[in-house]
Amino acid sequence: MVVYTRRLLVGLVGAVCLNSVWAASEAEVAPIPLTQIQAFVETFETISAGYVEALDDEAILNKALKGMVSSLDPHSEYLTKDEVETFDEETSGNYAGIGVEVEMVDGQLTVVSPIDNSPAAKAGIQAGDVIIRIDDQLVSGTNLQDIITLMRGKKGTAVLLDIDRDGEIKQFSVKRAEIEDSSLTSEWLGSDIAYIRVSQFLGNSAKDFRKELTSLQSDHAIKGLIIDLRNNPGGVLQSAVGIVDTLIDDGMIVYTDGRHNYSRTEFKATKESTLLPKAPLVVLVNEGSASASEVLAGAIQDHKRGLVLGTETFGKGSVQTVVPLSNGAAVKLTTALYFTPKGRSIQAQGIMPDMVIPQAKIEVEKGRFFIKEAELKGHLSNGTGGEERTSSDVDSKLNELATNDFQLFQAFSVLQSAQQFLAN
Repeated sequence: MVVYTRRLLVGLVGAVCLNSVWAASEAEVAPIPLTQIQAFVETFETISAGYVEALDDEAILNKALKGMVSSLDPHSEYLTKDEVETFDEETSGNYAGIGVEVEMVDGQLTVVSPIDNSPAAKAGIQAGDVIIRIDDQLVSGTNLQDIITLMRGKKGTAVLLDIDRDGEIKQFSVKRAEIEDSSLTSEWLGSDIAYIRVSQFLGNSAKDFRKELTSLQSDHAIKGLIIDLRNNPGGVLQSAVGIVDTLIDDGMIVYTDGRHNYSRTEFKATKESTLLPKAPLVVLVNEGSASASEVLAGAIQDHKRGLVLGTETFGKGSVQTVVPLSNGAAVKLTTALYFTPKGRSIQAQGIMPDMVIPQAKIEVEKGRFFIKEAELKGHLSNGTGGEERTSSDVDSKLNELATNDFQLFQAFSVLQSAQQFLAN
């Protein structure tokens, strides 16, 4: 065992030296805590010799490293070489899975949000659901990366999820599919009000947002814009920054702050990137809006560029840095916190909307017969040359919008009102 102990100590020294590369500029590197390392070695040897199942050295070390990093906070984790490849696939936006963003909240695997049009969303999985079992494995005590691996698999295969929703256990069978990298959709809602839905922030989301906005502007002038970030779990920070940069032309967008200089960054708006600096704006958020979504909403709110409408957001305001290791593995480490332009921390607090509007189901009266003055025989003309309107001219689209998406209907109503005030 003595030979093995020495080999392990050399490996640990190498890891410390690697990590000291980005810490050395801040302070003297602390001496290696030999007493604690000896306790680690003894624990390692005890597991190797006496655990009920035989484990090789790499398996024991990986478990030790995972436990050390994951115990820091819900977002830090140790990634093996294979898991690094999986992580890269996920952040690229193309992978086979069920399309759901999850986080450990108070020890429970909680759904932050399902991705738009993903198998999870189509199956009816909702933000706030607690996943307690994946196929035949309970998730309690399982690290987050292993859980993600369990939910991924071959395209077309099914995964069985047991979910706790408000104290009631529900079971969902979800068929895995390719999760595409498209994260934006857009349309006109009427009254020259444009709608852009951002379902997640991928590496190309800012570029795609500019493209969607330019395409809408080529149709006609935008007199109001709704950006829908509901159930958007976040993603690439720079993409959220880029979208804000198209809407404001000066000032801070977001900054990060942590222990070391490398974790302190600032992102500012530039006039050159701004496409829509003045049109009335509403940003829709809810409890499934997290991380980069909260950065965008916070920046719009602090600059008073628009109105944030919906429900209180998730509150994920920490920054994770992926630090590669010499063996091909990596540490995803929380290194800083996000702050809005006015210095507000998002972490564990979230963004409170300017207008708190819960999602609700309303019933619009249907089938009621009515007529208008213009349909009466012998009616007088408008008198100013205005076009007459009959019952068939009444647009029922707003009624449908109110029934299908009450929060979006409220956002649309706010922008319609803003048009009237700005015109007068």
